[in-house]
Amino acid sequence: MAAQINRGIPASMISPKFLHSNSTSHTWAFGAIAALIDNAYDPDVGAKNFWIDKTVIKEKVCLTFVDNGVGMDYQTMFKMLSFGFSGKEAKDDHNPVGRYGNGFKSGSMRLGKDAIVFSKTKETMCVGLLSQTYLEEIGAENVIVPIVTFTYNGKNQIQALPEHADCLRDILQHSLFQNEEELKCEFKAIDTPSGTSDRTGTRIIIWNLREASEKPTEFDFDKDSYDIRIPEDESEDKKKNFGKPERFMESTPESDFSLRAYCSILYMKPRMQIIIRKKRVKTQLISKSLAFTRKDYYKPTFLKPKSIPITFGFNTKNKQHYGLMMYNNNRLIKAYKRVGCQLKANNQGVGVIGVIECDFLKPTHNKQDFDDTEQYRKTIHNVAVKLKEYWDEVRHKKSSGNPDSSVSVEDMVESPDQNWAQCYDCMKWRKIPSGFDFDLLPPKWFCHMNPDNHFRSCDIPEEKADSEAGDEEQPDPKPFKQQLKRVHTFAQDNKEMKRAKNIEGGFISGSKKPSPLPTMPVPYTTSMPVNTENDDEWYKPTVREDNLRRGQEEQAVICTKVQREKLLSLLSQSSALDKKQQQDPLLEFLKTTSQTFDSLQKEIHGLKQQLEQVQSRDKAESCNESKQTENTMSYESLKASL
Repeated sequence: MAAQINRGIPASMISPKFLHSNSTSHTWAFGAIAALIDNAYDPDVGAKNFWIDKTVIKEKVCLTFVDNGVGMDYQTMFKMLSFGFSGKEAKDDHNPVGRYGNGFKSGSMRLGKDAIVFSKTKETMCVGLLSQTYLEEIGAENVIVPIVTFTYNGKNQIQALPEHADCLRDILQHSLFQNEEELKCEFKAIDTPSGTSDRTGTRIIIWNLREASEKPTEFDFDKDSYDIRIPEDESEDKKKNFGKPERFMESTPESDFSLRAYCSILYMKPRMQIIIRKKRVKTQLISKSLAFTRKDYYKPTFLKPKSIPITFGFNTKNKQHYGLMMYNNNRLIKAYKRVGCQLKANNQGVGVIGVIECDFLKPTHNKQDFDDTEQYRKTIHNVAVKLKEYWDEVRHKKSSGNPDSSVSVEDMVESPDQNWAQCYDCMKWRKIPSGFDFDLLPPKWFCHMNPDNHFRSCDIPEEKADSEAGDEEQPDPKPFKQQLKRVHTFAQDNKEMKRAKNIEGGFISGSKKPSPLPTMPVPYTTSMPVNTENDDEWYKPTVREDNLRRGQEEQAVICTKVQREKLLSLLSQSSALDKKQQQDPLLEFLKTTSQTFDSLQKEIHGLKQQLEQVQSRDKAESCNESKQTENTMSYESLKASL
């Protein structure tokens, strides 16, 4: 094995076995397909359409991927078939998803052992082969990728460059195509999906697909002729497993086993149409398809003063599918991740979806998770707190509007707050006016069909949703949280007032020991969320307060979790806090405690007055006895002298 030498230093080599090792980063088949979609979506390609299909070529089941982007020349294809080359840059606020220069290699080799790439630019056409079977057959000790460039001759015919004759020979010998005419037909297939000729783009064919147990491939192509699905495997404990281990003991969303459903939510704001098996994917804009939508902001210290918007709402399709939808550079990284109260067995947060774009976090190699950093953990913690606040606010609003209703909020959800349709041409989203039957819209809907004449042209910018309108730095009001904060503040102020009165009262005059007052429990909420300048300040619960009363230490009694939940439930039934008319048990307790203290103070004052009267009377009697004694002594003395 001869290594290349650069200034006497040997160059590193890549074993063919690395192609398989590298592909194992994709534990989920749809994650590998998403890597191929990302390459077409990124701004350096700029594809408007992406076709995914299943075909059979010479008795081989194949997956095909076609885009109508700018195509690749020889140098660009060589970098794509190599490892670690990624020079993608943002363009017109369109940030690239790919960043590691490894998506095609890991994704294609995860789906099958062999892949061939056809690409067409305005000047040239190229074909390249990345094949584990080819490397095994020739006994290669290093990864090699045959690439052939075709150009137009003077007779408007395409022919391979002579210097690529060896590459052409190996491709024809070790691929699905045995002659040049078959290769040229595949270049023509790039034009076929769009229905026009002389179009640029790329076509990828993957064969020798990964096999499943007792099945020819890991995919199910028969259950739905317009979809590619992962079959339902029954494990020993009869739990369905669709390749997502984190879904254990959770309801499995359709996007886990349906490629059509997964592609519908793959991008937060889609710029590319995806067609699966000749049928267009109807994109879902998650943030605009929720009910009871509210807006909030996460303000991390490491991004100060930037704020990260979060949209919360209820799933209108299936309340069992809920959690965070976490995007990075417009690409879905984690779907339906349950956090905070959603992980507890108390039915809190059921049906709630939170949509957040985490461009400040770093995705893992397979783009199915984020690196487990301190920033990621802080984000999950703070978003979980805000999700719980949203849950309390919605329940509080529902209880205020209809306190006698026994129907839970998640069961009240029937339709989104608004209906939005996407233009088939410009890909802009348009809000459909209320009262219009959304189900009557045709599959191919255009801006000029919009009932709202203010947004009846593709040239008009996309309007904002109601949850996005207004001050971009101000979250939606939180009356329930503000009410809790006022109650908490009032309780603290009352406690300080009691402490001041205790100090001012002093001891009873003449007593050797202080008269003990009954110890009253002072309830207050622990770990009360308060408004801080930064959300990353972790909440610390109050554990103890020392209160000296006539030499004795009184320890405040902290409410238990059950008491706090009962208090929250009672507070949620009140529409507003009115100090004069509020019937809340906490305020009644504080009022009763204050009255008890005042009555005790009056009783002590009366006892002090009685004591002073008794002391005055005793003193007067003592003075009279003293004078009488003196008179008696004077009389006896005078009598003796006489």
